[in-house]
Amino acid sequence: MKNQIVCLTLSTLLFALCQSTEAQQPVKIHRIGLLISASDVIAPFTDAFRQGLRDLGYVEGKNFVLEIRGGGAEPDRLADLAAELVRLKVDIIVTAGSPALHAATKATSTIPIVMRTGGDPVKAGLVASLARPGGNITGVYAMSVELSGKRLELLAEVVPGIKHIAVLTASRNFKATNESKEMEAAARTLEVKLQILSARDPDTIDGAFLAMSKERAEALVQIPHALYVQHQDRILNHVARNRLPSIYSHHKDVEKGGLMSYGVNYDAEYRRTAVYADKILKGRKPADLPVEQPKKFEFIINLKTAKQIGLTIPANLLLRADKVIK
Repeated sequence: MKNQIVCLTLSTLLFALCQSTEAQQPVKIHRIGLLISASDVIAPFTDAFRQGLRDLGYVEGKNFVLEIRGGGAEPDRLADLAAELVRLKVDIIVTAGSPALHAATKATSTIPIVMRTGGDPVKAGLVASLARPGGNITGVYAMSVELSGKRLELLAEVVPGIKHIAVLTASRNFKATNESKEMEAAARTLEVKLQILSARDPDTIDGAFLAMSKERAEALVQIPHALYVQHQDRILNHVARNRLPSIYSHHKDVEKGGLMSYGVNYDAEYRRTAVYADKILKGRKPADLPVEQPKKFEFIINLKTAKQIGLTIPANLLLRADKVIK
């Protein structure tokens, strides 16, 4: 009986010691790097990413901290910021925008990278396939390139008989080149002339619109770029002055005065990057996590802008729109 009491006492003490040891184990604080191409995207991206982590039970300062870098559209600037995150030995790098993604991939081949990008990562050689990325990169692919032809089709519906569409691009990178090629193929089908204009700073933006005016462009497609986020008010002023029907990939451009947008829900995609970060921080390998593609695209029309430029939006397009701004 005494032996049983002694064993029971020892077992209780050992259990208490184990519990005490577990309670004293420090909670690991994950250091997450955010690398963001455009300054205007920093706040919405970080807010949505934080919300995504909160939805998964994370508490900032308790089990994760963010190292936020970005706001420079210049490749050299982003390269320096990516290298800085690597020196900080972050556990993971989450990128917003193709320039940031390419900067991160050049900075490290070992730290896991979660991307949110509009360019095809397979064609860019960043992942082996969408189903099995095979390296240190995975995340969300917004299919911006594949949607560019659809944007031309929507302009053709809004402006029946259109023959000349201008395309504004700020980059010669892989994504922008493929987006232009996609539109050229759609233009041939629609029998529309494309005028592709490169504008990489405020002065060349003004020059691009002057060239559009001289060639009598009837509408505009804007290829997204960090530079245009910074100078969107300037672009929209030109669009309004020239009374150009225009289409974009981001709903915010329409809310500011553009005519239409067709693309993904950016905030939802930003939150999805948090889901990938969570899986990787819990031990999953990027190589084994399929790259996610959007299941839904949003079509938004600014009816107020249409009236200002004297354009009547067909009723069937209004019915197809996810949101109409009046």
